[in-house]
Amino acid sequence: MPERKKSDPQQDKVPDGKQPVSDEELLRDRSFHSIVPQDSIAGSALVLVIAIMAFLASLTLSAVVLVNDTARGWQSDIAREVTVQVRPIDGVDITQSVISARQIVGKFSGVEAVSVVADENLQLMLQPWLGSGFDLDQLPVPRLISVRVSRTNPPDYVAMAAELTQKVPGASLDNHRAWLDRLNTMARTTIVVGILVFALMMAATVLTVVFATRGAMAGNRHIIEVLHFVGAERAYIAGQFQKHFLLLGLKGALAGGVLAIIALAFFGAWVRGNEADPSAEQVTAFFGTFSVGLAGYVGTGMLIFFIAMLTAITSRLTVFRHVGTLDQSAVET
Repeated sequence: MPERKKSDPQQDKVPDGKQPVSDEELLRDRSFHSIVPQDSIAGSALVLVIAIMAFLASLTLSAVVLVNDTARGWQSDIAREVTVQVRPIDGVDITQSVISARQIVGKFSGVEAVSVVADENLQLMLQPWLGSGFDLDQLPVPRLISVRVSRTNPPDYVAMAAELTQKVPGASLDNHRAWLDRLNTMARTTIVVGILVFALMMAATVLTVVFATRGAMAGNRHIIEVLHFVGAERAYIAGQFQKHFLLLGLKGALAGGVLAIIALAFFGAWVRGNEADPSAEQVTAFFGTFSVGLAGYVGTGMLIFFIAMLTAITSRLTVFRHVGTLDQSAVET
């Protein structure tokens, strides 16, 4: 029987002059080889969806912050000013009534300034309804007294109203409490609606990432199963998907956040450039000047990081659950 020849190391080389890759090299370089396809149509679509969600979420949070800041400004302005009305009464000199009301209000502690609204200003206020050229003395129009009060030490409104009613016929005090309550209600409602919209957007983002992760696993199902059954841990498989979707989430969130900042800057420039326009004036009254400031930019950056981490964590949990079902199936069989 002929003697078997020993293998020649030169003949064991891989064709084309390439040396076989050792197991140690494969383990060392496994971080550079991902089981998730890096470039795909599904990945591009996910980036677009996350960018849209991040854009809308950034605008929602910015709108909530702007409305809340504007409402607090309104509350501060209204809380610092009260109004005294003196209604004309037959047989009573309204001019003297206004003087008496001004003197009564001015003696209270916490009152910083008292001024009577001029007849010309009253005519301008009533002009949209009554036109121009009318005589206030011929109409039952109440006279107004503007009272500026201290924010930290307001006067006793109950005592002020009682003394005005007792000593000045037709006088009444309006501390704008009804307006303050309405503003508080509006601000709270806006914040609650904004939070609900933001939560719905984040829920839609999570569901999108879940379906995208399942689609990526379905396309590589045989690879995942082989890797897992030959000993690859769930943490390693999930880590591959986590890194992939973290990058996708970061790209989408960054694009959406930057676009939101650009949109806010554009609206702010438009409002400042059209201050005389009634529509711009209404927008300014409700949202302010669209200036989010440093806090707004920091908040947008935190939102970008949050969406990216939410995408990565959602993908990881989805993979863990899928690989867990593989283990369960193996135990049952």
